[in-house]
Amino acid sequence: MNDKVVLEAKNLCKSYIEGPRKLQILDHINFQIQAGESIAIIGSSGSGKSTLLNMLGGLDTADEGEVLLKGRSYQGMKEVERGRWRNQNLGVVYQFHHLLAEFTAIENVMMPLLIGKRSKSEARDKALALLDRVGLAPRGDHKPSELSGGERQRVAIARALVTEPACVLMDEPTGNLDRHTAESVQNLILELNQTLKTACVVVTHDPQLADRLHRQFHLVDGVLSPV
Repeated sequence: MNDKVVLEAKNLCKSYIEGPRKLQILDHINFQIQAGESIAIIGSSGSGKSTLLNMLGGLDTADEGEVLLKGRSYQGMKEVERGRWRNQNLGVVYQFHHLLAEFTAIENVMMPLLIGKRSKSEARDKALALLDRVGLAPRGDHKPSELSGGERQRVAIARALVTEPACVLMDEPTGNLDRHTAESVQNLILELNQTLKTACVVVTHDPQLADRLHRQFHLVDGVLSPV
């Protein structure tokens, strides 16, 4: 395997039984993403984009095929081991920020490091550095309810990147934002992708964002094809 490949899907298949019918959601999906690369996955609602992202993140299992993160397959890993491997090497950003309401911005960003058994002082230093990178260092002591939608999404991006993961999965990261704020978050994603060399897989309906990434794939009828 190419050392630069950080995430790979091999012959991924997923189906669901709905009454008498078998719905093929993913049909032999194959693709790779290398360090520093950005990929857009586009497709209509219900096309299986979120299912694919969950499999890439090790949150759902395939009927056939496998996913390799930094050369290691999720298959055969025990749940605790898989969780640890994800924590070290993968970040996730959702359409809705999923920040913990009772914690401040800096505490939210620290969380993946604390889960990974890093010291509180190291976690705080790294979280502050990331909040500074996303332009929110002065807002670190604010809770999510005290931040705007764009600020909350920036905190979520900082949280996803704080462990310095090989790859970040993003599910409609600008889908819940107005156009001006979405453009600001797009610029941030691209800047961090280039400067940190973190691979990005972005599920999006936003053609403007998709056009700015290195490659695009279209998911239709369970088949993933390059655009």
